[in-house]
Amino acid sequence: MTQHRSDHGSKKADDEDDVLEWVDQVMVTVATEVRRRRKELNWSAQDLADKCAEIGHPIPRNVIANMESGRRSNLPLVDVMVLAEALNTPPICLIYPVGYVDDVQRLPLQDSTSPLNALRWFTGEKTDLGVNDDMLRYFRAHHATQERLRTARRDEDYARYHAETAPNADRKAEALRSQARAAEAADDAESRLRRVRAFIREEGVTPPLLWPDLAAAIDSPGTDPDTTEENDL
Repeated sequence: MTQHRSDHGSKKADDEDDVLEWVDQVMVTVATEVRRRRKELNWSAQDLADKCAEIGHPIPRNVIANMESGRRSNLPLVDVMVLAEALNTPPICLIYPVGYVDDVQRLPLQDSTSPLNALRWFTGEKTDLGVNDDMLRYFRAHHATQERLRTARRDEDYARYHAETAPNADRKAEALRSQARAAEAADDAESRLRRVRAFIREEGVTPPLLWPDLAAAIDSPGTDPDTTEENDL
């Protein structure tokens, strides 16, 4: 089918309308969620405005009222961030209120998707988009590994205590086995943490701060973790 010049003009106009409709829908979603959470807290618009002022970024009551009623034509990101803090929720949950809407349009000119899928895209959790942000992956691995190490050390201390206070030989043997498993898990986590920090340094970035009791063991001189393979990070 031949597409005439008028068809091109019509398509462009339709696209522009879709973009404007998407912008309006994002505004409506945020405003509706702000109002819902405000009502849930039994707050007036003035209560919410007062809370925003306490945080350090005043948003006047009339601005909040205009936003909720659809009379406000724009919604700065900084306002979304402060409103979320005031309402005790992550900013992303104002944009993609999982559980409170059936679907959202992630971007203009795209089909609707579930709020959870859109949220995972926004936060970088969705991995099927062809995006490879190594630094985000490294920092997430660093956080998860520190938490794993904390759990392993706690389990090791717990098992050691039970081994020392066991009422009989069988209970002591069981506690010692648990202690050994926890110690092995802690060693694995320490090794993984060294590797993650090495990958981060190779990118010219300073790794996150370690707990004081870990710094000497993890970043001690002479530790040279293998950074040739990173598929398990």
